[in-house]
Amino acid sequence: MNTMPLNKTDRMRGALWGMFVGDALAMPVHWYYSIATLWQDFGQIKDYQAPKAHHPNSIMSLANTSKAGRGTQEGDIVGSVILKGKKHHWGPANRHYHQGMQAGENTLNLLCARVLLRSLNTTGDYDPADFLREYIGFMTEPDRHNDTYAESYHRDFFANYAKGIPPEKCAGAEGHDTASIGGLVSLPILIIASLSECNLTTTNAQALNHQRLTHCSPSLEIYSSELSALVFHIFHDTNPNIEELACAAASRLGFPAAKVVASVRSKQSSDCDVIGGLLSSACYIDQSFPSVLYLASRYSNNFEAALIANTNVGGDNCHRGAILGAILGSSLGFEAIPKRWIDGLIAHDELNNEIETFIKRFE
Repeated sequence: MNTMPLNKTDRMRGALWGMFVGDALAMPVHWYYSIATLWQDFGQIKDYQAPKAHHPNSIMSLANTSKAGRGTQEGDIVGSVILKGKKHHWGPANRHYHQGMQAGENTLNLLCARVLLRSLNTTGDYDPADFLREYIGFMTEPDRHNDTYAESYHRDFFANYAKGIPPEKCAGAEGHDTASIGGLVSLPILIIASLSECNLTTTNAQALNHQRLTHCSPSLEIYSSELSALVFHIFHDTNPNIEELACAAASRLGFPAAKVVASVRSKQSSDCDVIGGLLSSACYIDQSFPSVLYLASRYSNNFEAALIANTNVGGDNCHRGAILGAILGSSLGFEAIPKRWIDGLIAHDELNNEIETFIKRFE
Protein backbone atom coordinates (compact mmCIF):
# COMPACT_ATOMS: atom_id res chain seq x y z
CA MET A 1 0.00 0.00 0.00
CA ASN A 2 1.18 3.53 -0.76
CA THR A 3 2.33 5.15 2.53
CA MET A 4 3.17 8.54 1.03
CA PRO A 5 0.71 11.40 1.58
CA LEU A 6 -1.91 11.43 -1.14
CA ASN A 7 -2.59 14.51 -3.20
CA LYS A 8 -5.79 15.37 -5.03
CA THR A 9 -4.60 13.81 -8.28
CA ASP A 10 -3.79 10.50 -6.54
CA ARG A 11 -7.25 10.44 -5.05
CA MET A 12 -9.02 11.38 -8.29
CA ARG A 13 -7.20 8.71 -10.27
CA GLY A 14 -7.90 6.10 -7.58
CA ALA A 15 -11.59 6.95 -7.33
CA LEU A 16 -12.22 6.87 -11.07
CA TRP A 17 -10.35 3.66 -11.80
CA GLY A 18 -11.80 2.13 -8.64
CA MET A 19 -15.35 2.55 -9.93
CA PHE A 20 -14.75 0.63 -13.13
CA VAL A 21 -12.66 -2.07 -11.47
CA GLY A 22 -15.28 -2.74 -8.79
CA ASP A 23 -18.03 -3.16 -11.37
CA ALA A 24 -16.09 -5.34 -13.80
CA LEU A 25 -14.85 -7.71 -11.09
CA ALA A 26 -18.41 -8.42 -9.93
CA MET A 27 -20.02 -8.56 -13.40
CA PRO A 28 -20.02 -12.38 -13.88
CA VAL A 29 -21.85 -12.95 -10.58
CA HIS A 30 -24.07 -9.86 -10.62
CA TRP A 31 -27.35 -10.61 -8.85
CA TYR A 32 -26.29 -14.07 -7.69
CA TYR A 33 -28.19 -14.67 -4.46
CA SER A 34 -27.06 -18.23 -3.80
CA ILE A 35 -23.52 -18.16 -2.47
CA ALA A 36 -23.24 -21.93 -2.86
CA THR A 37 -24.08 -21.61 -6.56
CA LEU A 38 -21.66 -18.72 -6.94
CA TRP A 39 -18.90 -20.95 -5.60
CA GLN A 40 -20.05 -23.86 -7.72
CA ASP A 41 -19.98 -21.75 -10.89
CA PHE A 42 -16.82 -19.72 -10.23
CA GLY A 43 -15.14 -20.48 -6.93
CA GLN A 44 -13.96 -17.36 -5.14
CA ILE A 45 -13.62 -14.61 -7.72
CA LYS A 46 -10.35 -12.71 -7.45
CA ASP A 47 -9.91 -11.69 -11.09
CA TYR A 48 -12.05 -10.83 -14.06
CA GLN A 49 -14.13 -13.59 -15.56
CA ALA A 50 -16.77 -13.83 -18.27
CA PRO A 51 -20.35 -14.64 -17.23
CA LYS A 52 -21.80 -18.11 -17.63
CA ALA A 53 -24.64 -18.61 -20.11
CA HIS A 54 -26.89 -19.90 -17.29
CA HIS A 55 -27.66 -17.53 -14.39
CA PRO A 56 -29.28 -19.45 -11.51
CA ASN A 57 -31.03 -16.42 -10.00
CA SER A 58 -31.92 -14.42 -13.10
CA ILE A 59 -35.42 -12.97 -13.21
CA MET A 60 -34.87 -10.99 -16.41
CA SER A 61 -37.65 -13.05 -17.99
CA LEU A 62 -40.08 -11.42 -15.54
CA ALA A 63 -39.03 -7.85 -16.35
CA ASN A 64 -41.29 -5.45 -18.22
CA THR A 65 -39.90 -4.48 -21.62
CA SER A 66 -42.07 -1.37 -21.94
CA LYS A 67 -41.48 0.32 -18.57
CA ALA A 68 -40.01 -0.13 -15.11
CA GLY A 69 -40.46 -3.16 -12.93
CA ARG A 70 -41.91 -6.56 -13.67
CA GLY A 71 -44.63 -7.34 -16.17
CA THR A 72 -45.15 -8.61 -19.68
CA GLN A 73 -42.57 -8.56 -22.43
CA GLU A 74 -45.03 -7.42 -25.09
CA GLY A 75 -43.73 -3.84 -25.06
CA ASP A 76 -40.90 -2.73 -27.29
CA ILE A 77 -39.02 -0.01 -25.44
CA VAL A 78 -36.45 -2.78 -24.97
CA GLY A 79 -35.60 -3.88 -28.47
CA SER A 80 -36.87 -0.94 -30.52
CA VAL A 81 -35.81 2.16 -28.55
CA ILE A 82 -32.96 0.85 -26.41
CA LEU A 83 -31.03 -2.43 -26.39
CA LYS A 84 -31.69 -2.98 -30.08
CA GLY A 85 -31.13 -6.60 -31.01
CA LYS A 86 -31.16 -7.68 -27.35
CA LYS A 87 -34.82 -8.24 -26.52
CA HIS A 88 -34.77 -11.92 -27.42
CA HIS A 89 -32.45 -12.51 -24.46
CA TRP A 90 -35.05 -11.22 -21.99
CA GLY A 91 -37.57 -14.02 -22.42
CA PRO A 92 -35.72 -17.29 -21.74
CA ALA A 93 -35.44 -18.43 -18.14
CA ASN A 94 -32.07 -18.10 -16.40
CA ARG A 95 -30.49 -15.96 -19.10
CA HIS A 96 -27.57 -13.98 -17.67
CA TYR A 97 -28.17 -10.25 -17.34
CA HIS A 98 -24.81 -9.61 -19.00
CA GLN A 99 -24.77 -12.55 -21.40
CA GLY A 100 -22.06 -12.42 -24.05
CA MET A 101 -19.87 -9.90 -22.24
CA GLN A 102 -16.15 -10.50 -21.88
CA ALA A 103 -14.02 -10.69 -18.76
CA GLY A 104 -13.10 -7.13 -17.77
CA GLU A 105 -16.09 -5.44 -19.38
CA ASN A 106 -18.26 -2.90 -17.57
CA THR A 107 -22.01 -3.06 -17.15
CA LEU A 108 -24.45 -0.53 -18.57
CA ASN A 109 -24.64 1.85 -15.61
CA LEU A 110 -20.87 2.24 -15.58
CA LEU A 111 -20.89 2.82 -19.31
CA CYS A 112 -23.41 5.60 -18.71
CA ALA A 113 -21.02 6.99 -16.09
CA ARG A 114 -18.47 7.17 -18.89
CA VAL A 115 -20.99 9.13 -20.95
CA LEU A 116 -21.01 11.69 -18.12
CA LEU A 117 -17.21 11.59 -17.91
CA ARG A 118 -16.87 12.34 -21.63
CA SER A 119 -19.47 15.09 -21.45
CA LEU A 120 -17.56 16.82 -18.65
CA ASN A 121 -14.33 16.45 -20.60
CA THR A 122 -15.88 17.97 -23.71
CA THR A 123 -17.70 20.89 -22.10
CA GLY A 124 -15.22 21.61 -19.31
CA ASP A 125 -18.14 21.99 -16.92
CA TYR A 126 -21.34 20.21 -16.05
CA ASP A 127 -23.91 20.72 -18.80
CA PRO A 128 -27.14 18.74 -18.20
CA ALA A 129 -28.36 19.27 -21.76
CA ASP A 130 -25.12 17.93 -23.19
CA PHE A 131 -25.23 14.89 -20.91
CA LEU A 132 -28.84 14.12 -21.84
CA ARG A 133 -28.08 14.42 -25.54
CA GLU A 134 -25.12 12.06 -25.22
CA TYR A 135 -27.01 9.66 -22.95
CA ILE A 136 -29.90 9.41 -25.40
CA GLY A 137 -27.53 8.83 -28.29
CA PHE A 138 -25.59 6.20 -26.40
CA MET A 139 -28.71 4.31 -25.39
CA THR A 140 -30.66 4.51 -28.64
CA GLU A 141 -27.98 4.03 -31.28
CA PRO A 142 -27.29 0.36 -32.09
CA ASP A 143 -24.03 -1.34 -31.16
CA ARG A 144 -22.81 1.33 -28.76
CA HIS A 145 -22.34 -1.22 -25.96
CA ASN A 146 -22.40 -4.94 -25.31
CA ASP A 147 -24.72 -5.23 -22.30
CA THR A 148 -28.13 -6.94 -22.31
CA TYR A 149 -30.01 -5.61 -19.28
CA ALA A 150 -31.24 -2.11 -18.41
CA GLU A 151 -32.48 -1.20 -14.95
CA SER A 152 -35.98 0.14 -14.40
CA TYR A 153 -34.96 3.77 -14.48
CA HIS A 154 -33.57 3.46 -18.00
CA ARG A 155 -36.77 1.81 -19.21
CA ASP A 156 -38.98 4.48 -17.64
CA PHE A 157 -36.84 7.29 -19.03
CA PHE A 158 -37.04 5.97 -22.57
CA ALA A 159 -40.73 5.08 -22.31
CA ASN A 160 -41.29 8.77 -21.60
CA TYR A 161 -38.84 9.85 -24.27
CA ALA A 162 -40.66 7.71 -26.85
CA LYS A 163 -43.86 9.63 -26.02
CA GLY A 164 -42.14 12.89 -26.98
CA ILE A 165 -41.64 14.16 -23.45
CA PRO A 166 -38.67 16.60 -23.23
CA PRO A 167 -35.52 14.79 -22.03
CA GLU A 168 -35.17 16.92 -18.91
CA LYS A 169 -38.62 15.67 -17.81
CA CYS A 170 -38.24 11.99 -18.74
CA ALA A 171 -37.29 10.60 -15.33
CA GLY A 172 -39.94 8.11 -14.27
CA ALA A 173 -42.07 8.23 -11.16
CA GLU A 174 -40.61 6.60 -8.07
CA GLY A 175 -41.26 2.86 -8.01
CA HIS A 176 -40.31 0.03 -5.68
CA ASP A 177 -36.76 -0.21 -7.09
CA THR A 178 -36.00 3.43 -7.99
CA ALA A 179 -34.12 3.97 -4.75
CA SER A 180 -31.36 1.52 -5.59
CA ILE A 181 -27.57 1.55 -5.47
CA GLY A 182 -27.47 1.72 -9.26
CA GLY A 183 -28.72 5.29 -9.00
CA LEU A 184 -25.47 6.37 -7.33
CA VAL A 185 -22.82 5.06 -9.71
CA SER A 186 -22.35 8.23 -11.79
CA LEU A 187 -22.30 10.57 -8.81
CA PRO A 188 -18.62 10.20 -7.73
CA ILE A 189 -17.58 11.67 -11.08
CA LEU A 190 -19.71 14.76 -10.61
CA ILE A 191 -18.79 15.08 -6.93
CA ILE A 192 -15.10 15.04 -7.83
CA ALA A 193 -15.60 17.52 -10.69
CA SER A 194 -17.14 20.04 -8.28
CA LEU A 195 -14.60 19.69 -5.45
CA SER A 196 -12.72 22.83 -6.49
CA GLU A 197 -15.67 24.81 -5.11
CA CYS A 198 -14.61 23.64 -1.61
CA ASN A 199 -18.26 23.83 -0.60
CA LEU A 200 -20.18 20.70 0.35
CA THR A 201 -23.55 22.36 -0.24
CA THR A 202 -22.59 23.18 -3.83
CA THR A 203 -21.09 19.74 -4.41
CA ASN A 204 -24.16 17.96 -3.10
CA ALA A 205 -26.59 20.18 -5.02
CA GLN A 206 -24.85 19.46 -8.31
CA ALA A 207 -24.86 15.71 -7.65
CA LEU A 208 -28.57 15.73 -6.78
CA ASN A 209 -29.47 17.86 -9.80
CA HIS A 210 -27.78 15.32 -12.03
CA GLN A 211 -29.46 12.38 -10.34
CA ARG A 212 -32.88 13.98 -10.80
CA LEU A 213 -32.46 13.78 -14.57
CA THR A 214 -33.00 10.02 -14.32
CA HIS A 215 -34.35 9.36 -10.80
CA CYS A 216 -37.33 11.02 -9.09
CA SER A 217 -36.61 9.64 -5.65
CA PRO A 218 -36.46 11.74 -2.47
CA SER A 219 -35.58 8.62 -0.49
CA LEU A 220 -32.57 7.92 -2.73
CA GLU A 221 -31.35 11.48 -2.23
CA ILE A 222 -30.71 10.91 1.47
CA TYR A 223 -28.07 8.31 0.57
CA SER A 224 -26.71 10.36 -2.32
CA SER A 225 -26.09 13.24 0.07
CA GLU A 226 -24.20 10.95 2.43
CA LEU A 227 -22.03 9.80 -0.48
CA SER A 228 -21.34 13.42 -1.42
CA ALA A 229 -20.31 14.24 2.14
CA LEU A 230 -18.11 11.17 2.43
CA VAL A 231 -16.20 11.81 -0.79
CA PHE A 232 -15.97 15.53 0.02
CA HIS A 233 -14.34 14.80 3.39
CA ILE A 234 -11.94 12.24 1.91
CA PHE A 235 -10.63 14.92 -0.43
CA HIS A 236 -10.72 17.90 1.93
CA ASP A 237 -9.88 16.58 5.42
CA THR A 238 -6.21 16.81 6.39
CA ASN A 239 -5.92 13.15 7.40
CA PRO A 240 -9.19 11.46 6.46
CA ASN A 241 -9.90 8.29 8.39
CA ILE A 242 -12.13 6.29 6.08
CA GLU A 243 -13.16 3.81 8.77
CA GLU A 244 -14.39 6.59 11.04
CA LEU A 245 -16.03 8.49 8.18
CA ALA A 246 -17.82 5.40 6.84
CA CYS A 247 -19.02 4.32 10.28
CA ALA A 248 -20.29 7.82 11.05
CA ALA A 249 -22.23 7.89 7.77
CA ALA A 250 -23.70 4.44 8.46
CA SER A 251 -24.72 5.50 11.97
CA ARG A 252 -26.58 8.53 10.60
CA LEU A 253 -28.43 6.11 8.31
CA GLY A 254 -29.38 3.84 11.19
CA PHE A 255 -26.83 1.05 10.76
CA PRO A 256 -24.32 0.51 13.63
CA ALA A 257 -21.34 -0.22 11.38
CA ALA A 258 -18.70 0.39 14.06
CA LYS A 259 -20.23 -2.22 16.37
CA VAL A 260 -20.79 -4.66 13.53
CA VAL A 261 -17.22 -4.35 12.25
CA ALA A 262 -15.84 -4.79 15.78
CA SER A 263 -17.95 -7.92 16.25
CA VAL A 264 -16.98 -9.36 12.86
CA ARG A 265 -13.30 -8.83 13.60
CA SER A 266 -13.44 -10.31 17.09
CA LYS A 267 -15.42 -13.36 15.97
CA GLN A 268 -13.70 -13.62 12.57
CA SER A 269 -17.15 -13.80 11.04
CA SER A 270 -17.93 -14.07 7.34
CA ASP A 271 -18.98 -11.01 5.37
CA CYS A 272 -22.01 -13.10 4.33
CA ASP A 273 -23.17 -12.88 7.94
CA VAL A 274 -23.51 -9.15 7.42
CA ILE A 275 -24.37 -8.79 3.72
CA GLY A 276 -27.02 -11.44 3.21
CA GLY A 277 -27.54 -11.70 6.97
CA LEU A 278 -27.97 -8.41 8.83
CA LEU A 279 -28.33 -6.57 5.53
CA SER A 280 -29.88 -7.70 2.27
CA SER A 281 -27.49 -8.11 -0.64
CA ALA A 282 -30.15 -6.73 -3.03
CA CYS A 283 -30.15 -3.35 -4.74
CA TYR A 284 -32.43 -1.44 -2.37
CA ILE A 285 -30.55 1.59 -1.14
CA ASP A 286 -31.43 1.29 2.57
CA GLN A 287 -29.55 -2.02 2.57
CA SER A 288 -27.00 -1.68 -0.21
CA PHE A 289 -25.41 1.62 0.78
CA PRO A 290 -24.88 0.55 4.42
CA SER A 291 -23.33 -2.61 2.96
CA VAL A 292 -20.83 -0.45 1.07
CA LEU A 293 -20.04 1.50 4.23
CA TYR A 294 -19.54 -1.72 6.18
CA LEU A 295 -17.05 -3.01 3.60
CA ALA A 296 -15.27 0.35 3.39
CA SER A 297 -14.88 0.29 7.16
CA ARG A 298 -13.86 -3.34 7.58
CA TYR A 299 -11.33 -3.20 4.73
CA SER A 300 -10.35 0.44 5.07
CA ASN A 301 -6.67 -0.24 4.30
CA ASN A 302 -7.04 -2.96 1.69
CA PHE A 303 -8.66 -2.12 -1.64
CA GLU A 304 -8.13 -5.60 -3.07
CA ALA A 305 -9.65 -7.46 -0.11
CA ALA A 306 -12.63 -5.09 -0.04
CA LEU A 307 -13.50 -5.56 -3.70
CA ILE A 308 -13.06 -9.34 -3.53
CA ALA A 309 -15.32 -9.46 -0.48
CA ASN A 310 -17.96 -7.34 -2.18
CA THR A 311 -17.94 -9.51 -5.30
CA ASN A 312 -18.25 -12.79 -3.46
CA VAL A 313 -21.23 -11.90 -1.28
CA GLY A 314 -23.30 -11.60 -4.47
CA GLY A 315 -26.48 -9.59 -4.90
CA ASP A 316 -26.15 -6.19 -6.54
CA ASN A 317 -22.39 -6.39 -6.22
CA CYS A 318 -21.61 -4.53 -9.46
CA HIS A 319 -23.15 -1.26 -8.32
CA ARG A 320 -21.97 -1.70 -4.74
CA GLY A 321 -18.53 -2.43 -6.18
CA ALA A 322 -18.52 0.78 -8.21
CA ILE A 323 -19.32 2.91 -5.17
CA LEU A 324 -16.96 0.98 -2.90
CA GLY A 325 -14.22 1.28 -5.53
CA ALA A 326 -14.74 5.03 -5.73
CA ILE A 327 -14.66 5.45 -1.93
CA LEU A 328 -11.60 3.30 -1.26
CA GLY A 329 -9.88 4.41 -4.47
CA SER A 330 -10.12 8.02 -3.32
CA SER A 331 -9.11 7.10 0.23
CA LEU A 332 -6.14 4.85 -0.61
CA GLY A 333 -5.12 6.24 -4.01
CA PHE A 334 -4.44 4.75 -7.40
CA GLU A 335 -1.44 2.68 -6.29
CA ALA A 336 -3.66 0.67 -3.93
CA ILE A 337 -5.53 -0.84 -6.90
CA PRO A 338 -3.94 -4.06 -8.20
CA LYS A 339 -2.25 -3.40 -11.52
CA ARG A 340 -3.71 -6.58 -13.02
CA TRP A 341 -7.19 -5.14 -12.49
CA ILE A 342 -6.32 -1.85 -14.15
CA ASP A 343 -4.64 -3.52 -17.11
CA GLY A 344 -7.34 -6.17 -17.45
CA LEU A 345 -10.22 -3.80 -18.15
CA ILE A 346 -11.37 -4.29 -21.74
CA ALA A 347 -11.66 -0.53 -22.26
CA HIS A 348 -8.34 0.23 -20.55
CA ASP A 349 -6.88 2.51 -23.23
CA GLU A 350 -10.06 4.52 -23.77
CA LEU A 351 -10.65 4.78 -20.02
CA ASN A 352 -7.10 5.94 -19.43
CA ASN A 353 -7.54 8.75 -21.94
CA GLU A 354 -10.88 9.77 -20.46
CA ILE A 355 -9.64 9.70 -16.87
CA GLU A 356 -6.43 11.60 -17.59
CA THR A 357 -8.33 14.25 -19.56
CA PHE A 358 -10.76 14.61 -16.67
CA ILE A 359 -7.96 14.99 -14.15
CA LYS A 360 -6.29 17.74 -16.20
CA ARG A 361 -9.57 19.62 -16.42
CA PHE A 362 -10.76 19.28 -12.83
CA GLU A 363 -7.74 18.74 -10.55
